[in-house]
Amino acid sequence: MKKQSESFSPKNLFSYFALGEAITWGLLISGLIARTLLETPPILITVVGATHGFMFLSYATTAALVGVNNRWGMMQTSLGVMLAIVPFATIPFEKWLNKRKMLEGLWRLEQSKDPRDKTSIDRLFRWFINRPKLFVLSLIVFVIALFSVLLSLGSPTEWGN
Repeated sequence: MKKQSESFSPKNLFSYFALGEAITWGLLISGLIARTLLETPPILITVVGATHGFMFLSYATTAALVGVNNRWGMMQTSLGVMLAIVPFATIPFEKWLNKRKMLEGLWRLEQSKDPRDKTSIDRLFRWFINRPKLFVLSLIVFVIALFSVLLSLGSPTEWGN
């Protein structure tokens, strides 16, 4: 079995992005208040909004990955991803997961006797997890590509207009 670093465990990675997503929500809300009350430059909201958007996508991707790795099930994984939409909801969700020990364990690098390890999703997941540099690079490219597409669509308040 390969030695894994605790610092990059699913629990630590999820905690980092859950906190980051909540912090950027706070920055975005503060920026919106400052824009209204203090007439701050529009670039402030652009920068804070883009930072939050990038963290939002990073958190959602991490929630999906940890959900697959820790076998949360479709409901918990979907909930984890969707809670990024609600300001600060990632923190209580993380506490809820910790209380139920749903963030425990390391990355599933090898197939076990569990029948779920034989699915194509699990095989693909393990293939990527066992190639961390390629996996991280792929995730970064995915998040940047999605972020770029969303940026080209403009502000969420402009979508559909």
